[in-house]
Amino acid sequence: MTVARAVETLLPDLQIIYYGDLARTPYGNKSPETIIEYAINNTEFLLDHGAQAIIIACNSASSVASEILRQKFDIPIFEVITPAVEQAVAATSSGNIGVIGTRATIRSEIYDKKIKQKAPELRVFSIACPLLVPLVEEGWIDTRETKMILRKYLAPLKQKQIDTLVLGCTHYPLLKDLIQHRVGKKRIRLIDSSIEVALTLQTYLNENPDFCKTLQYGGANTYFVSDITKAAIITAEKIFGRHIDLIKV
Repeated sequence: MTVARAVETLLPDLQIIYYGDLARTPYGNKSPETIIEYAINNTEFLLDHGAQAIIIACNSASSVASEILRQKFDIPIFEVITPAVEQAVAATSSGNIGVIGTRATIRSEIYDKKIKQKAPELRVFSIACPLLVPLVEEGWIDTRETKMILRKYLAPLKQKQIDTLVLGCTHYPLLKDLIQHRVGKKRIRLIDSSIEVALTLQTYLNENPDFCKTLQYGGANTYFVSDITKAAIITAEKIFGRHIDLIKV
């Protein structure tokens, strides 16, 4: 939802078809094979509902399924990792970059590999934070327990003297203020993959006007989900700043 919100903010006329697989999340603790299967299912669903380009709005799915989806489907497919990597490489001055994400994302070492491909001299320190997604999905955004868990996760990165921290999960922007407070408001820059992938999509559309003309504009955005819970409704309203009609499929 943070990615959908970023795209909606940056490209307000573009028609968005969103699918949130709430019934099967979190993806971060599942095997690569299962994540790939889910990602294919989700892409087919969106294409059946008229999608002409896909954003994989999940770091776990992006880390293990993006290349397979590009091989299987002949449409523009964007993922949230590459834009965040490019911004992190551009932002660091000390050469020490931190990454936080789900177990699946960190286990894949995708951020480490992509950052080193662009700048081999940089140092990447990655930490899996498996408790953060459930806390966000339960609405425990500003609780004492969440603050304590964040402090424990982030302590090793502060010791590494990072100056750039990639929020390697699209749930984490909801915790951005808490994270920034605990790593240092001035010393460490946070990289939000939701914003970066929206900017990448905007650039692609500007550079491909013929494709841009084929897209739907001005229609109502549609928000499909595979499950609806009270916590999901509250989280959606917090992200979008308004009521969102979630359609269960």
